[in-house]
Amino acid sequence: MNRNAGSGTRILLDGLLAGARPPGYANQPKSHNAVAAAVAQGRADWGVAIQPVAHLYGLGFLPLGPEHYDLFIPDVRFERPAVQAFLRVLASMAAREKLRLLGMEPSSDAQ
Repeated sequence: MNRNAGSGTRILLDGLLAGARPPGYANQPKSHNAVAAAVAQGRADWGVAIQPVAHLYGLGFLPLGPEHYDLFIPDVRFERPAVQAFLRVLASMAAREKLRLLGMEPSSDAQ
């Protein structure tokens, strides 16, 4: 099972497939949950999703590689109260520990 064009997962998968187009390649769900649901329901033999979603559906998980996420905020919106509140939560030890429990490693330079 593939993923939608333009998604980070699709870019990773296309790179790993190196031009191969296995059966199911044309099936392009738009979320990790949709991939996991298809595998859990037997509509797909395999798919690429993130570990927390695989575990949510009771599926096995084999890591393919690390993934890096960046957060972008336009300068004109940076001082908005909601943005500042979000950044405070994101920087909190509690949030960082929850991210670690999900298998993610928050950046040490997160602001």
